Amino acid sequence: MTTRPEHDEPPSDYRLLLPDGWFRILLDPEQRDRSVDALVERRFQGIDNAPHLKDEMRADLRRRAAEAYRGGGIELYLSFQEAGPLTIPASLLVSLAPLRGPEPLSPHDLAGAFAKGAEPDEDDTKVSVEELAAGTAVRVRSTTRPTERERQEGQRASVSVEYHVPVPGSAQYLLLTFSTPLEPVADAMAGLFDAIASSLTWTE
Repeated sequence: MTTRPEHDEPPSDYRLLLPDGWFRILLDPEQRDRSVDALVERRFQGIDNAPHLKDEMRADLRRRAAEAYRGGGIELYLSFQEAGPLTIPASLLVSLAPLRGPEPLSPHDLAGAFAKGAEPDEDDTKVSVEELAAGTAVRVRSTTRPTERERQEGQRASVSVEYHVPVPGSAQYLLLTFSTPLEPVADAMAGLFDAIASSLTWTE
């Protein structure tokens, strides 16, 4: 069993291994626009006849990045990974989760709180405690289904996997929130998300 390494001081940073085709957007306001612009230029490299699509993508990414930052986000990763002619849509938001009470909860207590808070008839939410190289973490997998109106507007069910990882030497949790609209291949995508979360390591 992997145990959480002992730290007197919080780590200075963390590392994650992402597959090819995933791109990082820094969410700090001083870096956000440059980060978004670099991603847009990379996506439209060699394409000079789509200025409208380029502007739309830039505006959408800036909006998403600003919303993620207001929610405590540090970094946003977007998947443009390709499988044949298709692009696999997925995202990972890394954030510092606020405390849920006056005192920090242990991973097992936090998992119990999540399980207790789930709807009794909700089969789409699964809570577990996992051992990662970065320490003991709480994993929450859930499916969000659109309302009838949202379905009519073209929205699809989305699958998310959250990892709540205690930051050593502090009372904070690092939250990894993975999401994809590809419900038909949810298990395969969840496996990919698990592999990325397993790569998390702390740096001094």
